[in-house]
Amino acid sequence: MSSTRKTAVVICPGRGTYNKTELGYLGAHFPDAGLMSEFDAQRSAAGQETLSALDGADRFSLAKHSRGDNASGLIFAATLGDFLSINGDAIDVVAVTGNSMGWYSALACAGAATPENGFRIANTMGTLMQEALIGGQLVYPFLDDDWTPDLARKNALLAMAADIDGRADHILRPSIHLGGMLVLAGNEAGLKAFDAAAEPVGGRFPMRLGNHAAFHTYLQEPVAAKGRAQLGTELFQQPGLPMIDGRGAIWWPYASDLAALRNYTLGHQVTETYDFTRAIEVAAREFAPDMFIVTGPGTTLGGGVAQSLILADWRGMNGKDAFKARQADDPLLVSMGMADQRRLVA
Repeated sequence: MSSTRKTAVVICPGRGTYNKTELGYLGAHFPDAGLMSEFDAQRSAAGQETLSALDGADRFSLAKHSRGDNASGLIFAATLGDFLSINGDAIDVVAVTGNSMGWYSALACAGAATPENGFRIANTMGTLMQEALIGGQLVYPFLDDDWTPDLARKNALLAMAADIDGRADHILRPSIHLGGMLVLAGNEAGLKAFDAAAEPVGGRFPMRLGNHAAFHTYLQEPVAAKGRAQLGTELFQQPGLPMIDGRGAIWWPYASDLAALRNYTLGHQVTETYDFTRAIEVAAREFAPDMFIVTGPGTTLGGGVAQSLILADWRGMNGKDAFKARQADDPLLVSMGMADQRRLVA
């Protein structure tokens, strides 16, 4: 192996990352026309518009492109296409993780599902989520602009959410720990109560997430049950790369229990809090990569990765300035959704 080959952990983004600026992303970057045809055939067989048509549309439609039954397939394909585009002569991928639905993409990138089976899992679960659309999500920051860790503030927000959740007919639970952002999910009463109680931040937060259900809470158990009914263990196989899941647990190559992997993917991963912050901390400490590569689509996950590394006190980074200094010296974080950074790894 060349001494100049850099090690990398690949990070797969979740919902909300294929937006107006990403329209045409598959047409520009997906490297395998035959594989895209396979994805399109699956969609056509299910009576759904093809990814090629969605990605090739004249204009972006928030109502159409952000729906779970469309967004999940688009994001999965964009992620996998970017993963397949990584220059293996220069980059040695040592592990894969993801945020929320990015776990489905991570399965395919790591080889725990074939691309076709990974797409079936992601598209099926996105469709089931959209059909049910139980509850909603909001996002709220607990770090200030300098990204200095403030766990007391996070704990206070979690306590506020728990208080709301304890009220009659109110549901509000932690959905995703996303670096310096807290993603909460619940029913309308719970979400409205948090909107009313939380101090507004920057004119943007609390921010409700459109076309998002109460992901990673017990409200999704009916969706998880339908997923288990439609998606068998035969869709899973031994990963070729280590995978870090939403608990921070590692699934090792050639040593993973496939029934347990399916049960986690279509059980805990759907109905329990997704700790992306913990996944990044484990990726950093266990694999100590030269860089973290965030695949497309979109560029919004980079901040969450950087904040997660700061919260883990990774290599002494204690805030935004320390991260920027490290990034300027030798990029630690590469976002494939940004053309200038994509060239560093593709």
